[in-house]
Amino acid sequence: MAKDYRKMTITRTINAPAERVWAALVGDYGEISNFSPFIYTSNYESGSLKGEVGAQRKCSFNATGSRWTKEQIMELDDENMRMKNVIVEAQKFPLELDNTFATYFVVDNGDGTATAGYEFNFRTSPAFMGGLVTGSFKSSLNETLIGLDHYLATGEHVTGGSDNARRVLKLYKSDDRYGDFAYTLVKMEGKTK
Repeated sequence: MAKDYRKMTITRTINAPAERVWAALVGDYGEISNFSPFIYTSNYESGSLKGEVGAQRKCSFNATGSRWTKEQIMELDDENMRMKNVIVEAQKFPLELDNTFATYFVVDNGDGTATAGYEFNFRTSPAFMGGLVTGSFKSSLNETLIGLDHYLATGEHVTGGSDNARRVLKLYKSDDRYGDFAYTLVKMEGKTK
């Protein structure tokens, strides 16, 4: 019997040219903690020191570094601005790693802005956790794109656990920009890869 998994897509308009968004989102692959309010530290682990196939990064999701993921770029299409990112190791995440990956993408809107997004394919272990963590994943991906928007507009880091991350998210909530994103979730059957 095939296993179920979930495919979540989150997109948000970023007030910056597509090339600049792509450079921050993928070109500076190991520097995701510059704009993710959930990642306390990020650094290159092995491979390239820039966003290219084979590059690896380690992301810590708490101050002690005890909750982390090690990720790798598996596919990269700079021309069409699409990248496949896989989690190769994880500590304290209920994910079935063989059935989990994200596709990052950027679309030029033709008006000086870009649409940035994630398509996140995941299966949890145990499987029943999928429904429980979906809301958390949705918030995390949306808030990472908020952090990216703010980082590109101001140059300010929106790093996990920082006062600035809390301030930025509060600002987006107070002026109704927080909910300016598109979201879909579908339940799929079979392997994700």
